[in-house]
Amino acid sequence: MAWTRATTARAGLALRARIVLAAAEGEANERIADRVGVSKVTVLKWRGRYEDKGLRGLADEPRSGRPRSIDHARIVSVTLGPPPKKYGVTHWSSRLLGAHLGIGNRTVATAWREYGVQPWRVETFKFSTDPELVGKVTDVVGLYLAPPENAIVLCVDELCEASHNSSDVKSSVM
Repeated sequence: MAWTRATTARAGLALRARIVLAAAEGEANERIADRVGVSKVTVLKWRGRYEDKGLRGLADEPRSGRPRSIDHARIVSVTLGPPPKKYGVTHWSSRLLGAHLGIGNRTVATAWREYGVQPWRVETFKFSTDPELVGKVTDVVGLYLAPPENAIVLCVDELCEASHNSSDVKSSVM
């Protein structure tokens, strides 16, 4: 069944499909539960729903409570665009986007998870917004071209642009 391998299918739906397929192959309920990491009760639930309703039984049923009022697709579409220059960053964080849209950062994180968006993992070139970039690059290149005697240069892969400041480069030389 393609649902078990689909990268666009929701994880729950793929799990349910694996349960039903294993049951169709005659695998014991306890063994299915152990293999897919759920309880035996969960296996019995999805087997029963499949027997009653077929593939439609594997779909999520409407949930109780107030319906979602925030459009996750809108959150993702804003995420895929660059942040305004006034923020001085190259990509959105959940807190920054939440503040920008006037919603909670957990709502942003939920939308990103739902759509598989990870703005901090963009694999394209980004221009630095650091106003002191030229000075920092000059310092680093200078260290490589004419290293001071008995100098040790430490290089750290930086994960957050907010941690950059001009003393970072200079303090790396001992």
